[in-house]
Amino acid sequence: MTELIAQEVRTADPVLRTREGRSARELWDLDPAFRHLNHGSFGAVPRAVLDHQAASREAMETNPVRWFSTLADRLVGVRRDMAARLGVGASDLVMVTNASAGASVVYRAVVQRGRPVHALVTDHGYGAVTMGAERAARESGGSLAVLPIPLSASDDEVLTLLTQHLREHRTDLLVIDQVTSATARRLPAAEAARLAHEHGALVLVDGAHAPGALPDPVIREADAWIGNLHKFWCAPRGTAVLVRGTEALDLFPLVDSWGGRAGYPERFDHQGTADVTAWFSAGHAYDHLEAELGWERIRGHAEAMMRRAEEEIGQALRDVGVEEPVADVGTGFGPMRLLRLPGAARWDHDAVDALRVPFMEATGCIGAFTEFHGEGFLRISAAPYTTAEDLSVMADRGVPLLAEVAARRG
Repeated sequence: MTELIAQEVRTADPVLRTREGRSARELWDLDPAFRHLNHGSFGAVPRAVLDHQAASREAMETNPVRWFSTLADRLVGVRRDMAARLGVGASDLVMVTNASAGASVVYRAVVQRGRPVHALVTDHGYGAVTMGAERAARESGGSLAVLPIPLSASDDEVLTLLTQHLREHRTDLLVIDQVTSATARRLPAAEAARLAHEHGALVLVDGAHAPGALPDPVIREADAWIGNLHKFWCAPRGTAVLVRGTEALDLFPLVDSWGGRAGYPERFDHQGTADVTAWFSAGHAYDHLEAELGWERIRGHAEAMMRRAEEEIGQALRDVGVEEPVADVGTGFGPMRLLRLPGAARWDHDAVDALRVPFMEATGCIGAFTEFHGEGFLRISAAPYTTAEDLSVMADRGVPLLAEVAARRG
């Protein structure tokens, strides 16, 4: 870390404050007994947004007939509002429950074209989305290829590897992450989409982590883009968007309902008796955080906290023998960092993921644990409520326990 960056870390405000001077943490009902450094997995919903959703749920429960009889018409407004906020056409966006559900919608459409699907994913892909691509390939009589990308690969190196594969192998569908979950890095999704189109492939971009964290998250070059609003956008869980970039994909909801004969996107507005009150609070979540904190300040704070994490938690890991604690991920992502676990033991997904709850209970620190090609990592992510003290506690309590785990594993 350069001296200039180190100085920025030392002078960064250790607490993000509202425009009225309160700690941003006061906007959430998070358990104060824990240090919440895993916003990237499940998000966390501000109290005011939960209250907003509760009002919608009360309206639903006090008169279910009125609520569900008018639901489709009101969901048109939700779609249009989200499209305007994300800068896409109102006829291109639909609401779904999460990014994996959106991916499943796309896979279903590709398979139903009636010919083999030769799909390409990367080895950084989110497990559930990759499993969906594998099933689509299998059910269509096609194949699934996994493109290996080194953890530290630059954008140019990623595109070179992709070009080589596309030239040598038939590819009908490219599935690529905008921001990877396991490795906390960005991939050149827009450039990859253009490249894949040159070779006749459709492109699905998994932008699960992008909304809120990036000021303009949608990859418009994609044939389909999916993004979760329950992560950095801080909407209630069960809220995500799917943006269609081409009419070549005839998309339908996964569950058939009364909108089955309607066109796209209207057919997605008919969700039966599903509780979609979370969708009505998505816009309020964004506006609430803008009013209280400002999105530029939120993003700047997240980056500052992660720089501090590199210095403070990184040093704690060096003290227990980790030579290069901050993983070089090529192109980083502002609110997330990947830190190497102590020891030389090999990890698989189940073993490393099993650390999460015991580690949380033992240290009071909440993080995510991932692996890439057998190497284990602690993935941390910042939110408006993240403080410098949270990072210090992770360094002081969390890292020693990780060193003990490494010693036991040998």
